[in-house]
Amino acid sequence: MAQKLVIVSDMWGAKKGLWITSYLGYLQQYFDITFYDSQQLANLDILVHSEENIHSAFVDGGIDTAVSHLLKKEKEPCYYLAFSIGATIVWEAAKKGLPVKSFYSVSATRIRLKNERPNVPFQLVYGENDPFKPSDEWADRLGVDMEVVSNYGHTLYSDEKIIQKVCLDLLQEVTQIAPQIKKVV
Repeated sequence: MAQKLVIVSDMWGAKKGLWITSYLGYLQQYFDITFYDSQQLANLDILVHSEENIHSAFVDGGIDTAVSHLLKKEKEPCYYLAFSIGATIVWEAAKKGLPVKSFYSVSATRIRLKNERPNVPFQLVYGENDPFKPSDEWADRLGVDMEVVSNYGHTLYSDEKIIQKVCLDLLQEVTQIAPQIKKVV
């Protein structure tokens, strides 16, 4: 039986997330996948979908609402893959008892403002040029390792090379076998 993988989107959810289909294409043959649109988890009701409005809605209670909903929906330990604000939601839910086998976080925002980490296995990946990346001092203080990918910014998770890397990392962790993913040239 396939392992369960929960994927939580970035702040745009499925609206600007065509890149998410690449993750699903690679991973669906290995995992039983549950996908959450972070805006739906947060019950966001925004008239004008600007970056500023969406960000404000998450900061002004949306993250907390999403954390609460995720905790209610997911009761069994499983694997998590999350992006940007979605990774922040999983990070916070894990600190509140979300049952996590492992958590792969790409470009988690706002965790740099937190002073505690979840007590679950996790991997943090950031682009070198991501303005929301935690500082090395933060990582040292919390005893956190971060993988920083050169020449990428915040949305590195939408790049095909990074998509392949993340999928291979996840599959190797779960299966202990190197799956064959064709490289895009």
